[in-house]
Amino acid sequence: MPDHPFGWLSIAPPLATVVLAIVTKRAIASLLAGIFVGALILAQGNVGAAAIATFETHLWPTFVDPFKLRVLGFTLLMGATIGVVNRSGGMHGLVQLIAPLAKTRRRGQLVTWMAGLFVFFDDYTNTLLLGATMRPTCDRLRISREKLAYIVDSTAAPVAGLALLSTWVAIEIQFIQDGLDAAQPEIVGELTAVGIFLGCLPYRFYITQALLFVPLLAIVGRDFGPMRHAEQAAIDSATQPAGGATSAAPNPAEEIRASHWTNAVVPLATTLAVVVVLLIATGRAACEANEMPQTLRNVFGQADSALALFYGSLAGLIVASLMAVGRRLMPVEAVSDAAYAGVRSVLPALLILWFASTLSGMTRGDHEPGVASYPNTAEQLYTGDFLQSLLPMADDGKSVSPAVAVSLPTVIFLLASAVAFSTGTSFGTMGILLPVVAPIALLSLGPVAGDGASTPLLMATFGGVLSGAIFGDHCSPISDTTILSSQSSGCDHVAHVVTQLPYALTVALVSIALGTAPLAMGVSVWILLPLQTTALVGIALLLGKPIEERNEKSEE
Repeated sequence: MPDHPFGWLSIAPPLATVVLAIVTKRAIASLLAGIFVGALILAQGNVGAAAIATFETHLWPTFVDPFKLRVLGFTLLMGATIGVVNRSGGMHGLVQLIAPLAKTRRRGQLVTWMAGLFVFFDDYTNTLLLGATMRPTCDRLRISREKLAYIVDSTAAPVAGLALLSTWVAIEIQFIQDGLDAAQPEIVGELTAVGIFLGCLPYRFYITQALLFVPLLAIVGRDFGPMRHAEQAAIDSATQPAGGATSAAPNPAEEIRASHWTNAVVPLATTLAVVVVLLIATGRAACEANEMPQTLRNVFGQADSALALFYGSLAGLIVASLMAVGRRLMPVEAVSDAAYAGVRSVLPALLILWFASTLSGMTRGDHEPGVASYPNTAEQLYTGDFLQSLLPMADDGKSVSPAVAVSLPTVIFLLASAVAFSTGTSFGTMGILLPVVAPIALLSLGPVAGDGASTPLLMATFGGVLSGAIFGDHCSPISDTTILSSQSSGCDHVAHVVTQLPYALTVALVSIALGTAPLAMGVSVWILLPLQTTALVGIALLLGKPIEERNEKSEE
């Protein structure tokens, strides 16, 4: 292979993006700056040419790409649907439907967690709605504001990240696709972004266990660290807020009147049904065209996910709007305002998606199979090729050394956690890291047969980025969801961060010790998942102490 045309300069754009994001705490501006740095390198230092190329050569072609346009359209339509569903009161009705089940402290925590699982389609909606709706119930049951904020924060992003229908799914799939595009085609093989998204679901150890740790703590009735002190203070206090909690600013969610729960369920069920039907239809057509067996994995892997998500979200928006107007919940003008408010809420995610995809396109390289050359140095930096050249290779010369390969899931999880903690954004972390991590992960395993589902290290590496981004976001005091969780729950922000941190760190350590580390030694993921949950139960029993309840009926 010829000498790399840019060498160490090829890593300057993503490196500049990470550093600026850590320093400025502004992911969008940092991504844009990283794009300009790359354009400046490609333009050989010509500032004027770099400024023009930033918009004309890189940003605009990425924006008008048909696949990305559908992804952007889905996110906008899903945001609009959520806006209408929220304003109509449907989600409030759904949450209030199960709220009466909360009759004890244990049940109160479990019901709050269950309500968070129902609001799976968007983390912001989950955070704002759950905190504001469940706060009176938790106050009545003497559940501390800190515990409420923890339940809200530990449910919102994890459930949205795992859900097959949410404002996250299209963005995660697009970032994975960017990573595949950055790798050499002969290494990618038959891998698809949808196939990896589905395949790495069991390997997102932190996300799965963070979701489970919330009800586990409620069931065993124990807490440890600062959270226990906050819970005990809530019990001892005659009135809420307690444990350092303070009243939050008025929440818009509190001004919305609850309506029948079907106003939320029917539009979302419509979206899901249309998405599934189109996924199957386009997947079968693709399998037939490519003469592939029409197995379930092949059908979903070959499906046009962007098309299915776009029309599914459009159908959901239409149904939500017709129900809101037909049931006289809102006039047409209010429906338009609600949809617009929902669109505005997802605009930051759209900008991150657009800029991160642009940076990915700049750092990857177009390769012809079997040709060792760099044919497009005017527009691409071939960053992945340079990083791969730095890795120690195995004896076959086609894959990296086993020591590097087995350590990738753990290293990538820690790297994603650090970036997300420093920047306070999950989406930004995914967009920055996946295009760089994917080529290295694929090279570490050599050519991947089939859809890669039988390659645990590959799935765990992709899962490490997606779960590490959420773990770092959970721990970050500057994360938007961390801030919103404390605000909607009426909890002091610092108190929320301090009480949640030990729990998040506990889950992360278990995810490594009984997840990525033994996985590298060949232990099956289906053995590790129950082991992780069992370990968390043991930690809660060993470190936790029951809250001393006073003037409260004993729980069954």
